[in-house]
Amino acid sequence: MQANRTRSALDSNLEPDPTSAQAEAYAERRSGEPAGTADPSDTVARIGWRRRVLLLAAVLGSLSIFLLARMLANEAHLAADWRALSGGSLQLVGSPQPELKPYLDRELLAIAGPDGAFVEFDVLDMTHSSRWMSDLGMRRHLDQSRLVASRALNAGQVTLAFSDGSRVTVPTSPRGYVSLGATFWLLSAFGLVLYLLGWIVPLVQSNPRNLLYALMAMSQAVQLLVSAVASVPALALPAPLVLHEPAVRTLLDAVTAAAIITVCVWYPNPLPGGKVMAGLVWLCTAAFGVMALHLDMSHEWAWSQALLLGQGALAIVLLSWSYHREPHPFVAAMRRFSVVTVSTLALLSLAVAQMPAMPVDLRPSASAGPIIWSVFFASVVMLMPFVARSQHIMREFAMLAGISTVATSMDLLFIAVFSFSQFTSLTLSLFLSLGVYAAIRQWLVNQMMGARTLTTERMFNHLYRIAREVEAKPERAGERMTELLRNVFEPLEATRTNGRETQSRVTGNGAVLLVPLPNLVDAPTVKGMVALRFAERGKRLFTPEDARLADRIVEQLMRALAHDRAVERGRTEERVRIAQDLHDDIGARLLTLMYKAPTQEMENYVRHTLQDLKTLTRGLAAKNHPLSLAAAEWKTDIAQRLAAAHCELEWRFTLDQDITLSMVQWSSLTRVLRELVSNILAHAQASQVSIACDLNQGRFTLILQDNGRGRNPNDWSHGLGLGGIRKRVKLMNGSVIWRELEPRGIECTVTVPRLTLTTNARLP
Repeated sequence: MQANRTRSALDSNLEPDPTSAQAEAYAERRSGEPAGTADPSDTVARIGWRRRVLLLAAVLGSLSIFLLARMLANEAHLAADWRALSGGSLQLVGSPQPELKPYLDRELLAIAGPDGAFVEFDVLDMTHSSRWMSDLGMRRHLDQSRLVASRALNAGQVTLAFSDGSRVTVPTSPRGYVSLGATFWLLSAFGLVLYLLGWIVPLVQSNPRNLLYALMAMSQAVQLLVSAVASVPALALPAPLVLHEPAVRTLLDAVTAAAIITVCVWYPNPLPGGKVMAGLVWLCTAAFGVMALHLDMSHEWAWSQALLLGQGALAIVLLSWSYHREPHPFVAAMRRFSVVTVSTLALLSLAVAQMPAMPVDLRPSASAGPIIWSVFFASVVMLMPFVARSQHIMREFAMLAGISTVATSMDLLFIAVFSFSQFTSLTLSLFLSLGVYAAIRQWLVNQMMGARTLTTERMFNHLYRIAREVEAKPERAGERMTELLRNVFEPLEATRTNGRETQSRVTGNGAVLLVPLPNLVDAPTVKGMVALRFAERGKRLFTPEDARLADRIVEQLMRALAHDRAVERGRTEERVRIAQDLHDDIGARLLTLMYKAPTQEMENYVRHTLQDLKTLTRGLAAKNHPLSLAAAEWKTDIAQRLAAAHCELEWRFTLDQDITLSMVQWSSLTRVLRELVSNILAHAQASQVSIACDLNQGRFTLILQDNGRGRNPNDWSHGLGLGGIRKRVKLMNGSVIWRELEPRGIECTVTVPRLTLTTNARLP
């Protein structure tokens, strides 16, 4: 009710001036976003300083990545190549350092720190992140091993202990840019793109929710940089990252989720108590951050996953509540994305929880899951500004990232639960994931983006029906055009407004599609516009493709109408030609025959035939057939025929509106009346005929009664006469009934439920 009152208030503000500025104002009020600016110089100025700010942000972001790469390139590094053995240990397979040449093909056992204390070191310590490790003992061992290795590298030399008892102390050297690896540069580039998007969105339009999006984008950009640093092939990460990596990664995801929840309670429909809920979410996030950074939490991983999954579930509930209050495409799309993201996180969490049950040599395969999750979550955040629009490349990227995360999670589950080998598990998980993806891809597209396939058959049916109705009722062409657009786009709201645009266009940041209404009846001029708000019942925003589709629909409708009018003109010209030929040729011959008739009876018969021919040719040549004029002609013709047979006519004709009959209707009714009267004259021997015609709300009723000798109409043989009557009435979707009258006579009732086509005038 609140939303309806708001819409009514907005509608009441529309001015009657037929200007395109009014359409702009309507779009702005409907979307809640500025549709344009009044002063072009102000627009140029704003674009100018925003462009400079964006350029500065791009320089700072690129410089930050360069400084990060330079720091990692200058980090102490042990140049050596390692291979994972079946037991999870590392084997030295190559090194450019001469100190390690004698120790090739030996199995590494431990690494000593600067204090000389050795700590066991295996392949898991070199490849995995403690953020995605559920077992507390394994997690602490990983942190300790990496911390010892990091301190040893920073001390300038590393002591390696091999399984055969040999030891060697090797000096370290700077890593260099080449050793950073391709994954580092790819993740850094992705993080830079997300970082720039976090600047672009609030610069294009400054409002609180876009500032929250900037916070999400920055958080995930930092998350990608952390993943980039963790992907560098090395014995250890930098010591500060080793100490705080789990808490930092969790906090970045939690801050992103908290920002999403805050947007959910503010936009587009503020929820009751939204500020309180958002405040509690931020309070819980801050409390977790303090405990994770400053306290030794015994079940930190479980609390981390519970926090993220709880935030995701809360976001889904809030989005469902908001959409129930007022449908909106952003809410619908965000709810679909939230469901997919939370489900993927739950599946990955379940897989990571099973890692302690995996064989030791297969545990390093779990290291791919966290990186894929970071890319997937970052791609979802990147897609948010375009979440209700048609961004095909980003949509496909997000779906593939999600499928990759699901495939990795299934791989880990197969290894942990069924003890499959790594090759078997990976092959099976990829086969199942890709197979399911191929089977339900179109459904995923529809669910993620709210897309709806408009078939050619459906479009043709709409166009054909609307074209027929416009031909029938030209004064309602605007209403029919609005109905057609409703059927095609299924907007949340469609309103007529003033404007002089010549092409459809999207405004209000995709919230409103403005479609010009051409004059479908006369000249091709614009008669106002239709403003459609939110496509597919509020599930998505409009796109430029929708504007082009609307223009094509209008164009095809006008072509269909032009084709029908051309066909009708051809039919009219042919009828006029036939009427002229009948009048000039057959009429002249009948007139000659009438003057040469040998008897008075034959002369009267030919004279009546000439009158029938005159009525027929006049009807064929007429451009239109108003019902009132047709009724007058019927009365005159019937009265003359009955008077010649000394039969009295009682005529009654009523109608609530005058209509124009089609050629088929005029011809059918004329011939039905003529045949009924002919039957009375030929068989009934009646002295009185009563005819009543009535048109009420499009329903036409014709009742013809006589006092003749006819009886038992059910026993009549339906030859050409009666059969022709039934056929012509059926052609108008009507019905005909004969019944006996008492004490004598027959009554025939003809009913046509929908005779109205074009209203000419409303009778008083």
